[in-house]
Amino acid sequence: MSPLEFAAVCVAGGLGAALRFVVDGLVRQRVRTTFPFGTAVINLSGSLVLGLLTGLTLSSVVSPAWALVAGTGLMGGYTTFSTASVETMRLLQERRYALALGNGFVVLALTVLLGLVGFWLGSGL
Repeated sequence: MSPLEFAAVCVAGGLGAALRFVVDGLVRQRVRTTFPFGTAVINLSGSLVLGLLTGLTLSSVVSPAWALVAGTGLMGGYTTFSTASVETMRLLQERRYALALGNGFVVLALTVLLGLVGFWLGSGL
């Protein structure tokens, strides 16, 4: 990795984190519930984009260098498995077992599914 690529990944990571902050805030303003919909929306959309990006890269539509910046940088800063884990533990501590199960397993399964959908779409373009 060149110094320029490294810098681009770092900047993209910061932009991804800022985008996550904005998206989470917008979702929280519109959806008032104890379920962490903001994090779910972020991780679901991020998985779709990462799958799409992977498919486009393997189809030679996107260069590996751009995939590194967009995937590792932007989407790495945007998505957040650790926050989803903490939110699941919080729901368990609050004895909201159904919500914890939904957040811990259903959202995880959907992220994998959306990653596959994105890959399929990217591979077919």
